[in-house]
Amino acid sequence: MEEPKAEDKQRNDNDERRSAIDRFLSGVEAVGNRLPDPAILFLLLLLLTWVASAILSPIEFTEAHPRTGEPVRVENQLTGTALTEFMVRMVPTFTAFPPLGVVLVALLGVGVAEKTGFINAGLKLMLGVTSRSLLTPMLMLAAIASHSAADAGYVLVIPLGGVIFYAAGRHPLAGISAAFAGVSGGFSANFIPSGLDPLLQGFTQSAAQIFDPERLVNPLSNLAFTAASSMLVIAVGWYLTDRVIEPRLRATAIDGDPEAMPKMEALTAADRRGFQAGMGAAAAGLGLLVLAMLPAGSPLRAEDGSLTSFGAPLMHMLVPLIFLLFIVPGVVHGYVAGTVRTHRDIVAGMTAAMGTMSYYLVMVFFAAQFIAAFNDSNIGLLIALKGANFLRDLNLFPQVTVVGILLLTAVINLFVGSASAKWALLSSIFVPMLMDLGIAPELTQAAYRVGDSVTNIVTPLMPYFPLVVVFGQRYVKSTGIGTIVSLMLPYSAVLLVTWTLFLVFYWLVGLPLGVQSAYVYP
Repeated sequence: MEEPKAEDKQRNDNDERRSAIDRFLSGVEAVGNRLPDPAILFLLLLLLTWVASAILSPIEFTEAHPRTGEPVRVENQLTGTALTEFMVRMVPTFTAFPPLGVVLVALLGVGVAEKTGFINAGLKLMLGVTSRSLLTPMLMLAAIASHSAADAGYVLVIPLGGVIFYAAGRHPLAGISAAFAGVSGGFSANFIPSGLDPLLQGFTQSAAQIFDPERLVNPLSNLAFTAASSMLVIAVGWYLTDRVIEPRLRATAIDGDPEAMPKMEALTAADRRGFQAGMGAAAAGLGLLVLAMLPAGSPLRAEDGSLTSFGAPLMHMLVPLIFLLFIVPGVVHGYVAGTVRTHRDIVAGMTAAMGTMSYYLVMVFFAAQFIAAFNDSNIGLLIALKGANFLRDLNLFPQVTVVGILLLTAVINLFVGSASAKWALLSSIFVPMLMDLGIAPELTQAAYRVGDSVTNIVTPLMPYFPLVVVFGQRYVKSTGIGTIVSLMLPYSAVLLVTWTLFLVFYWLVGLPLGVQSAYVYP
């Protein structure tokens, strides 16, 4: 019998490996989608938190709170006082849930721009100059650039990923996955400074001064590393989307509501005129914004004159600015192109956008209550402190310790979503501990940022995760938590490995982490 050719054997081995990965991810999807509806899942997690807090509250733990120095106690959430407070705060807990206002305000503007045809016209023009094969890296680039606009990428870039891929004849869930990976999985990758840089720097510097009162940390101390990381995230996302995720989705039927999916008819002359007028209005608005930013005493600047620090009003205006920069050109486009006759058409666009959020609002109500109870119980804080103390007690080599901190952060990130809240607690443990081992605060912060990014996309506890499920259901009705987790697992796993190795390589080569950065202390 003739022996199989080497290339045939290699192809068969690759097919078997791909089949094994497909079976594993399909199993994850099946198990995840057998879970209760996300709203009920958050309710069950709330009940579990209550019970766990009651069981753990009598136990005296030795871990000290990094800010107060007092032993951490799990707060019983089933006492009469705690339950009363829970009921009193139920409404404000829901209405003050951080992603809620961001999502709804941004989508009011986006809804008008979509209803009038402004977004569709822009997509048609973009698809005309971008080849189908380059859509993925283009989308990943936009996702990473959105980090400068705080959380706006979740409500802007991720749904546009589905729209762009669907319009190009590709599977929309692949576009949503790629955008989600870039916005959230690559959250710390950015080539433009953002409000997150000074926010984390403030905690890092305070923690460093516990060990050395004179130690300062530059807000841009990780900028070179995060810029280089952008190329890594784009490359990983491009490969996985085109070679792993999209092939898996070939058998997944697009059965969403046809009325809710974008229509991409040929671009008409009226569309072109409307789009040009809309872009002119957007350019004029951006020009006015730049003029308002230029004066040294601009009200858009922080007290120190910065435009990008976390305290700058401009950083807190990003979502309202997105609202205006969509609704104004959307309205102009509509009137010029003839898709808007009266103001009622504009209101109808806003109403339609809010109509798609009804399921999200239900999920957010239960998610907000669970997250509030989980934070109040101190269970998440206890998990973080126990992990950090365990790592410190191992007394490993500095390189191994840095990787361990990165991995520990990735695990903690599954339970505690806020990057700033985690670093506020962990920095006062990690930074002095590693300074004592001769590792600079800037390197510790870089390791934290990697670990804080890569597992965002596989934890349903991440505040925007329910929104991504809703975006998926627009195209595939059966989309659930399991669907999204199975799609995002390859991104999370590969980014965890490659980004960790990239950080170690960056360290060994001695490339600068950023402005006034260092690897060793002192």
